[in-house]
This record gives sequence, C-alpha cells and structure tokens, in this order.
Amino acid sequence: MDGPLRELDDRALMRAHQGGDPDAFGEIFRRHRDRMWAVAVRVLGDRELAADCVQDAFISAYRHAAGYRGDAAVTTWLHRIVVNACMDRVRRDRHVLRRAGDLAEIDLASDRDDHASTEAVLDVRAALATLPEAQRMALVLVDMHGLPIAEAAAVLQVAEGTVKSRCFRGRAALALILRERAGESVGTIDAGRASKTRTPSAPDPTVNLAPEGTP
Repeated sequence: MDGPLRELDDRALMRAHQGGDPDAFGEIFRRHRDRMWAVAVRVLGDRELAADCVQDAFISAYRHAAGYRGDAAVTTWLHRIVVNACMDRVRRDRHVLRRAGDLAEIDLASDRDDHASTEAVLDVRAALATLPEAQRMALVLVDMHGLPIAEAAAVLQVAEGTVKSRCFRGRAALALILRERAGESVGTIDAGRASKTRTPSAPDPTVNLAPEGTP
C-alpha cells in the first residue's frame, strides 16, 4: 500500500480493508468511533448502552464491509449501521427511552441550583426522549450532528422532504415541551420566593398552624 494509513481517505481505507489489509479497518474505527458514540448517546440517553451499540455496529460493519460499494460516504454508511443498532435495541427494550428521560429528570433535580447549562442540556435530552422515533432520529442527525439533509436522508433511507418534515415537526414539539418545562420551573421558583418573603407576623389565614389535635 502507498503511504501511511492515516493519510488515506475513508473510501481508500475501505478498499484497503476489502483487499485484506489487517490494519485499515482499525483506522476507520479510530477515526469515527467518537462521533458514532455521540450519535448513539443522543439516541439512547445512556452512555454504557450507547457504547454497546457502537461496538455491535462496528463489528457488523467489519463483517459486512464487502457489501460497501462506495455509493455513499463511509460516514453515511457507518451512521446507518449505528442508527440501526440503536433502533434495534430500542425496539427490543421499549423502556430504554423512558429510563433515559427519568435519569435526566433526576439529574435536573440535583443540578438545578448550580449548573444552569447542564440543566438546559438535560432538559433537551429528556424532551428528546419523548419524541416519536422518526422525529428524534432526524433531529439527532441534522440538528445535533450537523449532517446535511441529503446525508441524513441517506442514513435514514427516506426522501429528503421526509427528513425536512420530521425536523420541522420535531423542533415544534421540542419547543412546546421546553416551554412547558420552563413554565413549571418559574412557578416553582415563584412559590419558593413567596414562602421566603412571608413573615411570621402575617400567617396565611387559610393555613391551620396549630399542632395536630388542637381544637
């Protein structure tokens, strides 16, 4: 082979792997594993589960590399395999996304006072977990990972117009969910402030302050 593996583009690496180079696929894995893991985390909301799915996906890609014909970019091909691995896991275990949302809510409760940016990220993650599968995948690929519409359509194997429609509906649904969450947060904060400013000399007349059992 001419030149070090790291100087080859993805398609050349795939050709080298198909031709029997024992190290070529390892370079593909090194080059793209982090991005594929990030996709899986956003789909599943669970780091360990995402790592398992990415491992399964790369094993599948290694075994079926002979079927890669170069019609799509290697990253598109890998995205498709990773997305399929994640969706297979979700379909086998429908509680995966519910658990992801629950974990985000727990994190929000513990981080609300100290980490506003973390709160925002977790809010989005929890909201994303409630979206229909098709909308969630379109948003993960296009909005979170910056794939062009055409490439996302190739990954999801649907028309470009379908991806645009799913993104539009998913963004609208996310905006509504996040507005509702923001309203709940403001209500909680306002109630807390009210309780702190109420003075002992002016108790709420609707509240019985006497010990239990006192007439």
